[in-house]
Amino acid sequence: MKNKTIALVGNPNVGKSTVFNALTGMKQHTGNWPGKTVTNAVGHMRYKDATFDFIDLPGAYSLDSSSPDEAVTGEYILSGQADLVLIVADATCLKRNLLLIKDILKVTDKAVLCVNLMDEARKKGIQLDIEKLQKLLHIPVIATVARSKEGFPQLLETLYSFSPNESSGMHKKDFNINDIYRQCVTLSKEEPHSFDRKLDKIVTSKILGFPVMILLLLMIFWITMVGANYPSEALSSMFSLLDEKIRTLLISVNAPNVLVSALMDGLYTTLTWVISVMLPPMAIFFPLFTLLEDFGYLPRVAFNLDNVFKCCGAHGKQSLTMCMGFGCNACGVMGCRIIESPRERLIAIITNNFVPCNGRFPTLIAIILIFFVSGTASLGTLAAGCILTGFILIGIAVTLIVSKLLSKTVLKGMPSSFVLELPPYRKPKIGSVIVRSIFDRTVFVLGRAIVIAAPFGVLIWILANIKIGNSSILNHCTEFLDPFGRVIGVDGVIVMAFILGFPANEIVVPVMLMCYMSTGVLTDYSSLTQLQDTLVGCGWTFQTALSVIILCLFHFPCGTTCLTIKKETGSLKWTAFAFLLPTVIGIGICFIINLFCTLL
Repeated sequence: MKNKTIALVGNPNVGKSTVFNALTGMKQHTGNWPGKTVTNAVGHMRYKDATFDFIDLPGAYSLDSSSPDEAVTGEYILSGQADLVLIVADATCLKRNLLLIKDILKVTDKAVLCVNLMDEARKKGIQLDIEKLQKLLHIPVIATVARSKEGFPQLLETLYSFSPNESSGMHKKDFNINDIYRQCVTLSKEEPHSFDRKLDKIVTSKILGFPVMILLLLMIFWITMVGANYPSEALSSMFSLLDEKIRTLLISVNAPNVLVSALMDGLYTTLTWVISVMLPPMAIFFPLFTLLEDFGYLPRVAFNLDNVFKCCGAHGKQSLTMCMGFGCNACGVMGCRIIESPRERLIAIITNNFVPCNGRFPTLIAIILIFFVSGTASLGTLAAGCILTGFILIGIAVTLIVSKLLSKTVLKGMPSSFVLELPPYRKPKIGSVIVRSIFDRTVFVLGRAIVIAAPFGVLIWILANIKIGNSSILNHCTEFLDPFGRVIGVDGVIVMAFILGFPANEIVVPVMLMCYMSTGVLTDYSSLTQLQDTLVGCGWTFQTALSVIILCLFHFPCGTTCLTIKKETGSLKWTAFAFLLPTVIGIGICFIINLFCTLL
């Protein structure tokens, strides 16, 4: 039995993690932008009588770097812990990859080169002489396409049979990179990357870059909101049928009425509401977002926004985590791992909640349509879209302002520099994208939301159905909070709805309606007209609607996001700070608006 520890190393964005997944069967997230792997992933596989332990190291351009993730790679290679180093290179830009290959071969001769993305090279008219490259480097060289596993049988056999004495002496020797590239690479096209350059002139231009970015984001929002309606309705109908069957079952076994109500009207209703409203938008948004990622557009977003975030003392990659936050703030917080600097990573984590996630969009859209627009349906929808975009831009502006303030106060420091590689555009692998985005992001986040929503469902039922005197505990709470609510332009019901909406932003409006209508259970609205009649009848004005929108934009992160912040920072202090900061800002803005309206 052979046991080998194999270190995977390569430049960022060469498909190294895709090679790792293909070899081990693991589902580590892969993406078409640099810096995706910032911690070591370990996977195993059996081949013949051997066991391979693969270590997926962070992407690196050289072994001598001050970047934290590249330093990890350099330290591991220099330690000699690996029995074999599997270098993954990009066939479309071999010359750039040769620098890292050179560094590795100076310290070890236990190396195999995997030249990946051969299909992309063929499309671009780039021809590689693999045999000559192997002869010049004095190590085994295998051509592969990791997505389709082309070349993998040969790669596995090479890893299985390789021993250091096969190489013939490149160890600690120098070579000339330009000569090797010239001898091994032939271009059938004068400019193999011409398509990429032409497209980059549009998406990264000073004139068109930002409009294209905003339009793409809005298109994703629109598809998500419209597309999520149908599966949400289907899930709601399914859960309603199950509700009837479960209630019948509980009654048939003589379960107490109080227990049936607590379980079904509290726990079950809250859980199924979160699932039916939260799951479809995430299942649509994240595949769309991941398609842009695989296509190679997201690094262009970072390129466009790099100077803006740098001026705010933050990191250019924060733009990517901010965009991810539009789908789910918890996923945006997890995405902050791609930021190497601990200080800048913390800034990105703390400010991620300032952009609205999918769970807040239904509330924002409903209130805008009721209180901010008028006219025909088509014109009203267009106006609502423009107003929503304006509020989103306000959220982005506050993100930048708060990032600047944090970098000048509690998180002082100079913005770090980083190398941002614009990868070639690639045709996304749609099947892989859907599976990866659903399991890596959607199901993961939904699981955490369910864990938090379950106990809150019971709590909401207790508050709404247990009475003290002639009123429920919930009514007492809303009356107690009402004076504070009036100071910031809302009422006690709205304040309580945001508090009880901690498990998921999707239940804020249902909690409001439950309080206003005294139903004792989360209540949905059948139409915007019915919602408008209810809200106006309960004293809502334009100012109330504006204050609710501000609170919707700026309030504490949901329970899932708070749990993720705690796990990512390992600190209750920073989790509490991330909880309080947007809440204080939202309350402060609402107070100023109310004061201004009162003076007028």
